[in-house]
Amino acid sequence: MIIVQVKDGDNIERALKKFKRKFEKTGIVKELRSRQAFQKPSVTNRKKMMKAVYVQKLRSVEE
Repeated sequence: MIIVQVKDGDNIERALKKFKRKFEKTGIVKELRSRQAFQKPSVTNRKKMMKAVYVQKLRSVEE
């Protein structure tokens, strides 16, 4: 359960923003989307590898 501490004079929009930030950090939506459709382990490994290659390319371009 996500709990957001709200002070007496705090704005409701600010409290909602804090809630949304905490909710995103938990990764619930990401996990829910991944569970909607099964992916073979080979496909997930391939995606991880492609992401790693992409990130490594970006880092090499920076240097």
